[in-house]
Amino acid sequence: MRFISGDKEAILEQLHSAASADTQIETEAAVKAIIADVKTNGDAALVRLTEQFDGVRLTDFRVAQSVLDDALNHVEADFTCALEQAKANILSYHQKQKQSGFVDTEKPGVMRGQLVRPLETAGIYVPGGTAAYPSSVLMNILPAKIAGVPRIIMVTPPGKDGLNPYILAAAKIAGADEVYQIGGAQAVAALAFGTESIPKVDKIVGPGNIFVALAKREVFGIVDIDMIAGPSEVVVVADRAANPRFVAADLLSQAEHDKLARAILITTSEAFGQAVAAEVEKQLKTLPREEIARASIANFGQVIVAESVDAAFDIMNEIAPEHLEIQLENPMDYLSYVKNAGSVFLGAYASEPLGDYFAGPNHVLPTSGTARFFSPLGVADFCKRTSFISYTKDALAKEKDAIVLLAEKEGLTAHARAIEIRFEEDDEQ
Repeated sequence: MRFISGDKEAILEQLHSAASADTQIETEAAVKAIIADVKTNGDAALVRLTEQFDGVRLTDFRVAQSVLDDALNHVEADFTCALEQAKANILSYHQKQKQSGFVDTEKPGVMRGQLVRPLETAGIYVPGGTAAYPSSVLMNILPAKIAGVPRIIMVTPPGKDGLNPYILAAAKIAGADEVYQIGGAQAVAALAFGTESIPKVDKIVGPGNIFVALAKREVFGIVDIDMIAGPSEVVVVADRAANPRFVAADLLSQAEHDKLARAILITTSEAFGQAVAAEVEKQLKTLPREEIARASIANFGQVIVAESVDAAFDIMNEIAPEHLEIQLENPMDYLSYVKNAGSVFLGAYASEPLGDYFAGPNHVLPTSGTARFFSPLGVADFCKRTSFISYTKDALAKEKDAIVLLAEKEGLTAHARAIEIRFEEDDEQ
């Protein structure tokens, strides 16, 4: 792991200078071509692109409910039990996020308010590839269910050996209305524009590789999206009172996701940082995904030695990590220091995988510093707000001169006239 030390400004300068350059130009061009192909050619493009990228020749995209039932009946009972427990926790947490509309009648003759309505359709992307994530099925579908979305469409890439039964079982437990075996940028395009077989949706959510992320960015505005997700990342703020074995294990839990994943320790003790780095090396050798985790640690693993706890949190907030662990004594005392983080894990026994799978808060989180302005996926992401206004004639009369003045100052005469015309008969009498 790379060690960085010095005062806060020097550390931040090193972090900014290490930021990777944009190397996505070729990928962006390929994604745009895929989207244009699907938009123009529909199902024919999906068949061709699926065979090209996934090695599967599809004759039907829709996954029958009987296939979902069969998957649920054949996965291990303890896996189903674990999913049901996770589902209960996710539901109990996200139920508290529900918003309601309001009506304001504080002025005589004036009614103002807000409606909160669910989206009509939501598209859930569930990745395949080197790892399949049944937990993502629950995290993406259940908030949409709570919001009241009436049609939830899930897509997931097919494999040469068929679809992942754990993904299908999770889809059944979560309550996906329709499931289609299609992946990559072509799946995003299909959800955004619709094809002969796959319906157009209002919003696309869920993680994916660089092709999926860029495709979501490309179709934003045609449909809504949750966020532009990058590689997974964790920052652990810890001092010498923390357990180096625990911290190393938590860093590696993110490093095994992706060779581009970032695992960062910020500490006030260089000796503690050295102990964690030694533990990381020791534990790396025991991981089945050692190659991926080792590449992540070698390229993006960092130990930052800060001058003080205050400086440590300033540096953390500048990084704005997806996951933040606070492994300091009395960690709740430091929650107020957090300005920018996707999800916060407090204390030695709130390990990051607890949030990935089970505790209930959503694991679809902002990455790559976007926690400065993005939030975790939640119920509000599947809702829209509509305002409404009602004025009586007497109420409008009290406000009309101010409205007309504002409209005239903006040079919008028709706006002013639309108000004035309602009182012309009164003026003539």
